[in-house]
Amino acid sequence: MRRGVVVAVGAALLVVSGCSDSTSSSSPTKSPDATTTVTVPTAPPTAAAAVLGPTGPSTAKPCQGANIPVGTDPQPIIDAAPRGTTFCFAKGVHRITQPIQPHTGDTLGGVPGAILSGSVRLTGWKQSGAAWVVQGVLPAAYPLKGQCEDDKTKPCQLGEQLFLDSKPLTRVMSRSQLKPGTFFGDYKANTVCLGDDPTGHVVEMSKTQTAIDKSADDVTVTGLTVQQFASRPQAGALQAGRGWTVTANEVRWNHAVGIMVIEGDDTVVSRNTVADNGQLGIGQYKSAGVKITANLVTRNNTDGFWIADWESGGIKSTRSSGEVSGNDIIANRGIGMWSDIAEYDRRITGNRIRDNAADGIRYEISYSAVIDQNVVEHNGFGTGRGSGGTLWDGGGINVNTSSDVQVRGNLIKDNRNALSIQSRTRGDGPRGTYVLRNVLVEGNLVVMSDAAASLGVVENKRSPTQPGAITFRRNSYQGADHFAYRGKTMTWSEWQQSGFDQDSVSS
Repeated sequence: MRRGVVVAVGAALLVVSGCSDSTSSSSPTKSPDATTTVTVPTAPPTAAAAVLGPTGPSTAKPCQGANIPVGTDPQPIIDAAPRGTTFCFAKGVHRITQPIQPHTGDTLGGVPGAILSGSVRLTGWKQSGAAWVVQGVLPAAYPLKGQCEDDKTKPCQLGEQLFLDSKPLTRVMSRSQLKPGTFFGDYKANTVCLGDDPTGHVVEMSKTQTAIDKSADDVTVTGLTVQQFASRPQAGALQAGRGWTVTANEVRWNHAVGIMVIEGDDTVVSRNTVADNGQLGIGQYKSAGVKITANLVTRNNTDGFWIADWESGGIKSTRSSGEVSGNDIIANRGIGMWSDIAEYDRRITGNRIRDNAADGIRYEISYSAVIDQNVVEHNGFGTGRGSGGTLWDGGGINVNTSSDVQVRGNLIKDNRNALSIQSRTRGDGPRGTYVLRNVLVEGNLVVMSDAAASLGVVENKRSPTQPGAITFRRNSYQGADHFAYRGKTMTWSEWQQSGFDQDSVSS
């Protein structure tokens, strides 16, 4: 057992904040003021043993209201009713051809088995060599955007996806690449080619971009399955506005973002299953006070957006505030939870963030956050463009050029790297220059079973870490002996000699 102070084995070190830091006058770790009593952890946070429980339409309350039958355009029914009406979509597949626009106070609900689909059925297939072809079903050319893992052929930018008996097919970018389980969209010739014989099967193509639009305030969406929409990069199949409640839905198999909160102050997104969307599970943009809580967000970025650094994965928020709590954010092909660009007053707490291909949590060029009581485990092992094993590539938790950030009470276990604190040159934001300042790392349990894993601080030449910018204290480390600061790789004892973790323990 290696320590900075004498501590009984297995016991917690109780320190009243502000009374007993032991850093020297030359230490880089002058402590920010704290308001709570913190101990060196001897056990994982409560979230490690918590079970999310059911999510999705099965958890919705029974829908009682105006019936919307299958095969009926819902918009005239909604427009004819007074504001604040509850609408119940009947069981079955409702093929949505244009975004639904609810009115203020409306509830869009579903009876069990109600599905809103953005796809159309494709028929009239003809065999052509080893492929099956249908003509005249693709839209006219449209502007493309989005960065793909494959940055040469850019397959992720196209929104139309194909499904064979509800199973998603993989896009290829030339007819010569066709094989079973794939499709090719030739937009110049306006043909779709399949590698499977469609005879006796249902083939669907996502076509409509948005299921529900943020046309009014204070809308509730509950009990629905939203699937197969050709949402564009950075846009959602379900787009929520101000004061919305989006609860107990399943949002799946959409091309870009599943649920997107846009200028949606005080919206609540809870108890949803958000899975297998092409780019991102949940997005938040210019929305204050949003609560994203108790959702299952898993297996998103199916369509090959850039894993390391372009809005792919579980949840991403920009220029917003609020709480992300109690979610299971699991096995997304990208970052688990990403706050990026002018975030503020952000709380990321009590989540279970596991097996995501890039960082578990990334807090980037933003202000004022508490990241606490999360389980952040086995993240960052994705490979591809821009991925790697250095601290510049991130860690289980990555704090990038942000100020007033507290990382406390988390279990950070067996990630590619444990904790990456980055100081870069990133310009100015609405609350001042983006700079690494007043970062507190306290009371975390850090487990590093891989001898190649590291944690610490990296900086570029134009943005050196300023004295007092970062505090590490009262943490517990298991298996950690690779630390980084000022361009040097350090052992535990050297890390402590640099002024960090004076009252932490390592074993």
